[in-house]
Amino acid sequence: MVEFTHISDDKVQMVDIGDKAEVSREAVAAGLIELRPETLRAIREGAVVKGNVLSTAMVAATLAVKDTPRIIPMCHSIPISSVKIDFSHEAGYIEVRVAVKSQGRTGVEMEALTGVSVALLTIWDMVKSAEKDSQGQYPATCIRDIRVVEKRKGS
Repeated sequence: MVEFTHISDDKVQMVDIGDKAEVSREAVAAGLIELRPETLRAIREGAVVKGNVLSTAMVAATLAVKDTPRIIPMCHSIPISSVKIDFSHEAGYIEVRVAVKSQGRTGVEMEALTGVSVALLTIWDMVKSAEKDSQGQYPATCIRDIRVVEKRKGS
């Protein structure tokens, strides 16, 4: 049977991590956004009207990592020691990878996932005018494959 640590007697609770040892922790999450070829070219060439898309997404991801406990109710506030954001341009999409490190009592997966999600949403927001069709829809734009790629504990 699956045990849900955030539920006790049918009530939501924050897990007590007070007795856990502090160890180094790292999580890497990734996800991608599919965009039109013209939009991808504009991002690469720095021709997006709103400004530098990837720099803005990088700042947004960093802020999201640091604000994860404010967004996800049962996440603990933890000391973040580093955040690294990478983008790769592929045929038809941009992939975002966020690596988060901490020295603490609980993992950083949610922080990495939140960083990826907000980076992808920021990219979409920065280019949405170029992605809309004549009816105001987004037929080519898609955020997908958000996942934890790797996590490490201790070292």
